[in-house]
Amino acid sequence: MLYLVGLGLGDAKDITVKGLEAVRRCRRVYLEAYTSVLTVGKEALEKFYGKELILADRETVEQEADSILKEADVCDVAFLVVGDPFGATTHSDLVLRAVKLGIPYKVIHNASIMNAVGCCGLQLYNFGETVSIVFWTDTWKPESFFDKIEKNRQNGMHTLCLLGKQQLPGFLSGHLMRRKIYEPPRYMSVNQAAEQLLAVIRNRRLQGEEPEITENTICVGLARVGALDQKIASGTLYQMSTVELGGPLHSLIVTGTMHPLELEMLKLFSVDSSSFENNAFQRTT
Repeated sequence: MLYLVGLGLGDAKDITVKGLEAVRRCRRVYLEAYTSVLTVGKEALEKFYGKELILADRETVEQEADSILKEADVCDVAFLVVGDPFGATTHSDLVLRAVKLGIPYKVIHNASIMNAVGCCGLQLYNFGETVSIVFWTDTWKPESFFDKIEKNRQNGMHTLCLLGKQQLPGFLSGHLMRRKIYEPPRYMSVNQAAEQLLAVIRNRRLQGEEPEITENTICVGLARVGALDQKIASGTLYQMSTVELGGPLHSLIVTGTMHPLELEMLKLFSVDSSSFENNAFQRTT
């Protein structure tokens, strides 16, 4: 049996009872280590679970998935994912491969940013399409994410923006082969995401457009949701470019039309209540 087990958002104890029982009866336990980040180290998980964990990086999962599945054909194998198992498309691929090989699988769900984002007070059914904001480079500055955010806002919907992770590959030379290794990852902050959005707004104005999203659009910055040091800040897009939320992981919400209750909740986390009120009431129902 292959178990795909969600670990939730915070520390080792966020795993469900069902998930913990599965982990403890598995012979081999893999920890997926690239689509998200843990707030605790691998050692803390091993101590709580009572199991040795095998770190599975992107290369392991994408190129050696068949090896993991062959093990699941003869014994119980767990694949641990921060958040919920289906928070990344890679894990759907793992399920499809298992089905093709006739290997039974079981998914044990948990909280992820997709539902925990409700902690800021915005109602989940008022969210439109989720978008990813990637790191720009000197020669590659895509703006497609902005178009999706604008479309959501035109429809009165909020947009959850998942912020990019960048991990550059290198190579380690050995006696017989060169092995790909990865530099420590860097994670996009709310500040960086806001700056890229502001840059797109400037570009669009230079092209004669007046974007639906402006410097005064109310946004929400979130950091380390589910952890003890979780931070939430609400304010204008410009304010999000200057707010300090600490270490990763960060997410950014661009609001659409807000219900009065949503607005009242966002006021709890406002960076500057006066500027917040001046702008936010323009988009309420």
